[in-house]
Amino acid sequence: MIDYAVTLMANPMNENDPKKAYAFLQSRATLSIDEIADHMVAHGCQYDRGDIIAILVKLVNCSKELMLDGYRIQLGDLGNLYLTCRSIGASTLANFTRDNIREIRVNFTASKQFGDLVQNVSLHRVPTRKAVAAALAAQTEGKTSADWSADGLSGD
Repeated sequence: MIDYAVTLMANPMNENDPKKAYAFLQSRATLSIDEIADHMVAHGCQYDRGDIIAILVKLVNCSKELMLDGYRIQLGDLGNLYLTCRSIGASTLANFTRDNIREIRVNFTASKQFGDLVQNVSLHRVPTRKAVAAALAAQTEGKTSADWSADGLSGD
């Protein structure tokens, strides 16, 4: 099950538009390579924890090296890793230089198997983290209610 919270957000392209409610997924935690290896072992993987960690670390290092050499990385049913860039436009093709490229980004595109997650996911609505923090602060101060409307959270 995946938790999500809903909050009101302004349109960044037009601040005068009325705010609309948007959902944000709430991660439970971030798992390290060690924790993923432990999870794989617990699910009956034929390799031991050390082998799994070594393979995952090598995958990360080799993927970085290969992407820097211009390759896309296809990770089976997981999806694809590839690089894109953000650049500043130049007035002509001749005026465009390497200095116009401001950022290189690593992108991930999920495979069809992972892209179809929305069909199988179980969602559970929860308060926003700010609303929970406001409620906990009010409780700590001995209050019986909390007001978080000033934070734009009245959509909860």
